[in-house]
Amino acid sequence: MSIGSSKATWPFGGGELGGRIRDFDWASTSLGPMSTWPPNLRIKVNSMINSPIPQVLMWGLDHVMIYNDGYREIAGGNHPRALGGKVPEIWPEIWDWNSRILSRGLQGEVQSFRDQPLVLNRNGRPEEIVFDLFYTPIYNDEGAVDGVLCTVLENTDRVRAVRALAESQAELSRISDALPILVGFLDVDHIYRFANKGYLDWFGHPASAVVGRHIGEIIGEDYYRKRLPFLDRAFAGEPVVTDTVIRRPGGDDRTAEVRYLPRMTDGGTVDGIYILLIDIEDRKRAERELVASNDRFRAAVRAVHGVLWTNSADGRMIGPQPGWAELTGQAYEAYQDYGWADAVHPDDRQATVEAWNGAVAHRHTFIWEHRVRRHDGAWRMFAIRGVPIFDEQGDITEWVGVHTDISDQRQAEDELRRHAVHLERQVRHRQRAEEQLRLLNETLEARVGEEIAIRRQAERALQQAQKMETIGKLTGGVAHDFNNLLQVVSGNLQLLSKDVAGNERAERRVANALAGVSRGAKLASQLLAFGRRQALEPKVINVGRFMSGMDDLLRRSIGEAIELETIVAGGLWNTFVDPVQVENAVLNLAINARDAMEGNGKLTIEVGNAYLDDDYARNHAEVEAGQYVVLSVSDTGSGIAPEVLEQVFEPFFSTKAEGKGSGLGLSMVYGFVKQSGGHVKIYSEVGHGTTVKLYLPRATAGEDREVTIQSGPVVGGTEMILVVEDDDEVRNTVVEMLSDLGYGVLKATNAQNALSVVESGIAIDLLFTDVVMPGPLKSVEMARKAKERLPDIAVLFTSGYTENSIVHGGRLDAGVELLSKPYTREALARKIRHVIANQKQRSAMNMRVSGTIAPGHDASGAATPHPSAATSDAPVPAAPVSVPLVTRAPEPAPLTVLVVEDDPLIRANTVELVEDFGHAVIEAGSAREARERLADRTIDVLVTDLGLPDASGADLATEALATNPSLGIVFATGNDHAPDRAPPDAVLLRKPYDADGLEAAIKAAVRRATAT
Repeated sequence: MSIGSSKATWPFGGGELGGRIRDFDWASTSLGPMSTWPPNLRIKVNSMINSPIPQVLMWGLDHVMIYNDGYREIAGGNHPRALGGKVPEIWPEIWDWNSRILSRGLQGEVQSFRDQPLVLNRNGRPEEIVFDLFYTPIYNDEGAVDGVLCTVLENTDRVRAVRALAESQAELSRISDALPILVGFLDVDHIYRFANKGYLDWFGHPASAVVGRHIGEIIGEDYYRKRLPFLDRAFAGEPVVTDTVIRRPGGDDRTAEVRYLPRMTDGGTVDGIYILLIDIEDRKRAERELVASNDRFRAAVRAVHGVLWTNSADGRMIGPQPGWAELTGQAYEAYQDYGWADAVHPDDRQATVEAWNGAVAHRHTFIWEHRVRRHDGAWRMFAIRGVPIFDEQGDITEWVGVHTDISDQRQAEDELRRHAVHLERQVRHRQRAEEQLRLLNETLEARVGEEIAIRRQAERALQQAQKMETIGKLTGGVAHDFNNLLQVVSGNLQLLSKDVAGNERAERRVANALAGVSRGAKLASQLLAFGRRQALEPKVINVGRFMSGMDDLLRRSIGEAIELETIVAGGLWNTFVDPVQVENAVLNLAINARDAMEGNGKLTIEVGNAYLDDDYARNHAEVEAGQYVVLSVSDTGSGIAPEVLEQVFEPFFSTKAEGKGSGLGLSMVYGFVKQSGGHVKIYSEVGHGTTVKLYLPRATAGEDREVTIQSGPVVGGTEMILVVEDDDEVRNTVVEMLSDLGYGVLKATNAQNALSVVESGIAIDLLFTDVVMPGPLKSVEMARKAKERLPDIAVLFTSGYTENSIVHGGRLDAGVELLSKPYTREALARKIRHVIANQKQRSAMNMRVSGTIAPGHDASGAATPHPSAATSDAPVPAAPVSVPLVTRAPEPAPLTVLVVEDDPLIRANTVELVEDFGHAVIEAGSAREARERLADRTIDVLVTDLGLPDASGADLATEALATNPSLGIVFATGNDHAPDRAPPDAVLLRKPYDADGLEAAIKAAVRRATAT
């Protein structure tokens, strides 16, 4: 389908001429009816009549004319008869011209003529018209020329204006040449557009040779470079007047006053500058001679210890008086008029003014003595002599006077009368006191200024900290509500996924929606990071090794066009931070750098040690002096303006285009580093790049290993769970998910109602409660009271905003289990099985210690056998097995058993049980401690939990078997299956387990290890 199609008669459009062409009887011409016109004619006619440029098509050997609306003014009185007419008949006055042009055009020649004058009779009289003419041959399919298209642009007015301008410039040249100054005009490209004959006198170039040339060619490149700053100021709109010395063509140096006057357009821009050069050599020579004379006079005055001053004819001190200012220290405004009298001693002031006014009134020489306060505060005695200067008419033009210091003379006289030695001593004491007072005042002002500056800096830092804290609280609250909404959406989508199983289209839509929930959760996580409300999982890591592992991820994120360099200093310290948040922070900074470099540049990541001293800490809020690991991310991008730099850490602030960023990347980095006890510093220079430095506190402990999250099928249970959630939609969604997993579910809307359910006597296995709850009773206090009433109840907190109730210093309190919103059905199922299993194990241990037997902690609570375990002890490849219960029997020889468990209570009870079996027991609370034990002694059996804080129990077992192939392996876990990568001979011992189950598992592990 064509764009803009119409059912109108051809030719389409074309204004007046389009209609005339459609209505014209073309059968009366050599072209014939329009229906018979060849394609090249139809195409060109339709294109021409819709062109805004005047065009005429002359077709065939008889040159039949067809033209558009723009050509009407060209045709003048010949319109409309020129349509369908022949060129010789319409334009007979220029047929000699047209015949030659059309002949060459029909031969295929393309022709153009600029500013071509032609005499036309288009309006009944001859007139000279100036055109730009462009002739284009029109070919047919056989390659022959059928006609000639002429594009016509009338330039008559422009040519006349150019001529008038030339005449005006000639007149201007005659006027300027009559002036005794150099005159020129320079355009924005520093090209002369006007010059008078003064250029011949000053630079040896006639005016005709100056116009059209660059200024550097006329005045010389060296002199041009010296004048360039002044030219730049003038082109910026500032009138510039300077004096300069120019060596003229004859070799003599002359002083000239050069003026650059900008010419402003109506739009307020400068399109050129006028240059005026005036010879002031004679004036300058006179000025220099006058200055020399004055200098000689002043030198003579100084020789007699005098100070020269001048007053107006009416006796007022006017204008600059450098001698008086130097003597008294008075400012210019202070001594003007009669202000000089303020420097005279108060006892002498009135008499001096009266005597001075009398001398002025009587026009005679003024002779006087008085004391004057010098610039250093000292009072000095001066003899004054002022004389009037008369002009040719006998009028006073000014007064010239001299203050001569006669203090020494008067002092000598006084010494003779008053014992000179005593007076001199007193003067020295006074001068010393004045100097000490002056020094004291100077240091006092400096100390006060320094204290004020420190206080202002502290106030600014406090204001910034308060602002960021307020924004943090706001973003934390928003994230809490947002996470609740995400939890409702996520939970229902996961429930819906079961209902639409098998419907590929519906499953794809649910998957897309869940991906959106994941993005929303990331956004909420960034809000919590800035607000310092997220629960961190810090570990001791070496950032240098950590960055090496991120190399592939960073290269994929920033693209191949950006060069990536990672520099790690030797002897790098460890730091105690959340590695996931470090990865997010570096990735955010790298993506910001990529955008700033527009996908092309160099990204440098440096890791090293740093020490922030007390001075630095005092000048930066929330910074403690000490040792840090500094992670620097530098780019070669566009940089950040200073006024923008103050806002970059604020949430939702972004310099990127709308839709290109959330404005939370740097906010997340700031919040995470501050929550980790660190410091962020950003340096940037517009046009050169940006460096962001993350200072992370040094950790002296050994490096932890990366934890691998266990995966496997999702399982539920039959236990009773009390769900405490104030949000109705979140609560209903969680209840449905738990019911779907097979659990019995009770629900409460607040902590007080939940406590009432606990006190009702209903058996509850797990309390699943939101952290942030309404009402006077908080969730943490409710959980404590529930544990008092039901000691065996397991507690699992959930929240999108942890506040400070279970998180302190950004880390979960010891023994607290937290599932962050929004969470998936799989995460909920695994976390609940983990928490219930650990609680059951603790309960079983407590019952054993107290001498009671708990229901459910007999054979049903011990290790469950793998299907193959009942018939054979041989290992089953790639599938760890469970062992059946056996009757306890003593081992032929005691074993050395290593128990690895991060829960202190479970570890202590397990160690006690193994010791009761008669074995030697070594315990460890982490994978790192276990590796140390395995390295310095021989171990027979390794009993380990799978979910250790610093590594997976499966990885620990694999490492141990590599050095000790005969080692027996027992996995003690709440999971109902071992991980895929577990050693094939490992024994699975499910929590909660009792003494019989534990002993059977150890024996089975020994048998399997011996068999292999």
